[in-house]
Amino acid sequence: MTVMTKPEQSKARAVVTAPGLSPETTPRPNLISVEQAKAMDVARITDLFKAHINPGQLHFMKLLGFHKIKIERAEGMFYIDQNGRKILDFFGGFGSLAFGHNHPRILEVRRRFQEEKRQEIAIAFMSQYAAALAHNIAACSPGDLDMVFLGSSGSEAMEAAVKLAERAAGPKRPKIVYAENSFHGKTKGVLTITDGQLYRGDFKLVDNTVRVPFGDIDAVERLFRADPEIGAIVLETIQGGGGIIQAPAEYWQKLRALCDQYGVLWVADEVQCGYGRSGRFYAFEHYGVVPDITALAKSLGAGKAAVGAMIAKRDVYMKAYGTPKTAMIHAQATFGGMGEACVTAIEGLNVLYDEGLIDNAADTGAYLLERLKAVQAKHPKIIKDVRGKGFMVGLEFHDFSQTLPMVLRPIVSVLDEKLKGSLSGFVGALLLRDYDVLVAFTEYNRNVIRLEPPLICQREHVDRFIDALDGLLSRGIIAIVKDFVKSQVK
Repeated sequence: MTVMTKPEQSKARAVVTAPGLSPETTPRPNLISVEQAKAMDVARITDLFKAHINPGQLHFMKLLGFHKIKIERAEGMFYIDQNGRKILDFFGGFGSLAFGHNHPRILEVRRRFQEEKRQEIAIAFMSQYAAALAHNIAACSPGDLDMVFLGSSGSEAMEAAVKLAERAAGPKRPKIVYAENSFHGKTKGVLTITDGQLYRGDFKLVDNTVRVPFGDIDAVERLFRADPEIGAIVLETIQGGGGIIQAPAEYWQKLRALCDQYGVLWVADEVQCGYGRSGRFYAFEHYGVVPDITALAKSLGAGKAAVGAMIAKRDVYMKAYGTPKTAMIHAQATFGGMGEACVTAIEGLNVLYDEGLIDNAADTGAYLLERLKAVQAKHPKIIKDVRGKGFMVGLEFHDFSQTLPMVLRPIVSVLDEKLKGSLSGFVGALLLRDYDVLVAFTEYNRNVIRLEPPLICQREHVDRFIDALDGLLSRGIIAIVKDFVKSQVK
């Protein structure tokens, strides 16, 4: 028997051939079993990642030290690596882990679903689980937000939201307004309203969009007044990729009034900031307003399933898809409303309220901001700003030159744009290496560390994170740079 195993060999050649195998028998590829995957060491994982997933991404993983770590298991607020090291998770999968890792109630409801061999794909028949989840999401949503489309990701939910808005607005009002530094997904449709050249690449995008500065209500009003073809405006309630950026209450209240005045549909992207992360179920609830359409994902799957949802006012939904002729234009896809994913999400919503996690995000999130502001006051030449709401927090560092002694600033300042993000990267890498703490970053303002811990985070976890951050920053910038450089040559 001949087995070909090198990852660089083509899939067609990586097969097992046995003597006497008839030409009609499908040859078996050289497949890795589940147990073999579990037993892989870091070197083997790295080889396969480089060969089959994203070799360029590996460069950034090495800078942050991620390539040295193999996660064996995860529980609550912690990852546990191959050496038994517990890593405190203040990253939270970009807001996907409201319940932390492997919450026992979530595991149990999935176990029962599997043991009872319940229905999974809900296409031919109606699903009691999809129906119940849609009801629960509507029950959590204010106002008339009661029509639910279930999908598998935030991008899919936002695609559904934008398509619904465009159809409901009608063919005479095809234009969509979006904000600078927005992030709404990477699929082709919502990429048009994602304001990042890196993600847009050289793709051919639709041209029915108009960009405005985020938080500038006067710019929105000028657009609405000048262009009767505008049918919808799409905004993150809190910009995640933009660096955890908020607009004041007056902005959202005036936006709602302007949308009503000009007949424009407001789509609120709550994929990252929703589901209790801000201290309310939806972040827009802080401002006493309700959009026409919104979207959830991330933690909706309770850290165990890929679930996204678009939620709309009934009159808006019916205008777009309310007849038998139009009902199937954007109906549920194959993996929308899968049984086990739905029961996972159903249980997640119950846990969210049973354990008071929205209130915890508000209270413990305020404590996190308070402690971060104290660290900022202690290190004002390093930390430029602390901002956020609940457990969606941004920690912004000064440009690199501003953290250095005065005599060096003019020399280094010419490199600030090229060095943007370096300090946040150094801090993130050293927090992981020396303090066993994991943090995240933002797409557009690279000087910002993004903190989105699970909603189960307690004050003791905040204290541990703050002690680590303060201890690291107390080394001083020169020492931090030296320590990071050392970490790259080991």
